[in-house]
This record gives sequence, structure tokens and C-alpha cells, in this order.
Amino acid sequence: MSVAPVEVDQPEQDEVVKEDKPWVTIVWNDPVNLMSYVTLVFQKHFGYPKEKATELMMDVHHKGRAVVSNGTREEMERDVAAMHEYGLWATMQHDE
Repeated sequence: MSVAPVEVDQPEQDEVVKEDKPWVTIVWNDPVNLMSYVTLVFQKHFGYPKEKATELMMDVHHKGRAVVSNGTREEMERDVAAMHEYGLWATMQHDE
């Protein structure tokens, strides 16, 4: 009795798996929200100590934007949605 050889599909060696870059949430400056409110939002939502929240708020105020969180796309989508709920202007993008 003879046994037929088993064929096994081997993955192509040319296939390249791209590493998923982390995403970031960016809060942008706006003429509506008070600096103290933005600081409070950063403390409440992200759990930043007052000093860090103030530093990020000052970046938003002086530089026009600040990266306030990083992580997976899904996490950043949640953070952007939360910032919108607080009335802040926020977007997300791939980390550079």
C-alpha cells in the first residue's frame, strides 16, 4: 500500500506585512473654549496631572495644536469623539 504525498501551501516569500503605525489624537486651538476648561478636560478625560494638562493646553494655545494621546486607531477614534463631546476641536492621524 502506498500513501500519496501531502501538499502544503507555503506562503509567498514576497508578501510583506506592513507594521501598523500608532495613531495620535490632536486637539486644535479654537476661539471658544477657555484655557482653564481645556486644562480641566485633559485632566478629566486623560487623567493627566494638572501640570501636564496645563502644558498641553499651552501648546494648543501657543502652537495651535497638541498631541494629547496615542495608541490604536480605535482608541484614538474614542478620544476624538470624547473631545468633540467636550466641545473641543480634535482630529486623529498616523504618528509621524
